[in-house]
Amino acid sequence: MTSYPEEPWHLAGQMYLSLWLVPRRELPPAADGTRPLTVAGRGLVGAAWVVYENDSVLHYNELLRAVLVRDGRRPRVCITDIWVDSAASRAGGRELWGIPKEMAEFDIDRTAGVRAGAATERDVLATAAFDPGRRIPGRWPLTYRVVQTLDGALKTSAVRSRSAVRFARARWIAQQSSPLGELSRRTPLLSLTLEDFTLRFGDAAPVPAERPAPTT
Repeated sequence: MTSYPEEPWHLAGQMYLSLWLVPRRELPPAADGTRPLTVAGRGLVGAAWVVYENDSVLHYNELLRAVLVRDGRRPRVCITDIWVDSAASRAGGRELWGIPKEMAEFDIDRTAGVRAGAATERDVLATAAFDPGRRIPGRWPLTYRVVQTLDGALKTSAVRSRSAVRFARARWIAQQSSPLGELSRRTPLLSLTLEDFTLRFGDAAPVPAERPAPTT
């Protein structure tokens, strides 16, 4: 059995993110019991490369795709596809939160912009190039909740992050045989780099209430 940290995970590093508006009929399947959040028949899909480094509880690379959904009336993020190069991250993501992590090999070059690629034993998942643009002053907080299916029920997990934000130009390439094949069919609506982010994923276990001392 692969060991992994207990939640919450405290993570830090760099994220390279693109967002697309996608027709409802082409949105990736999300967790049972949720519905895609759409406007004018289109939903929001994001894909990102993440390098967890610095003070992270685990150091690894990640490629993910997620979709914005509704759990009742509440907006949530659902991770539909995700690959990592850490067995501990894969086991923890699946067992703690129901995140469907798979293993892949990564090649991420950050010497001039970002050039990234990921592949499994069978397929090249995707490649991408991010060229940095204007930085937005300050460090920006972001709080949201991720919803996944865990043991047949919905599992909702809190995410809190803070990062510097920079606009970027991104080019994604994915073969049609890849699970991410649709990414290269459209130009991203928006691409960003989240620089030196800090992130807390998950909820702390509740502290047991202290029992009153027995009276004599």
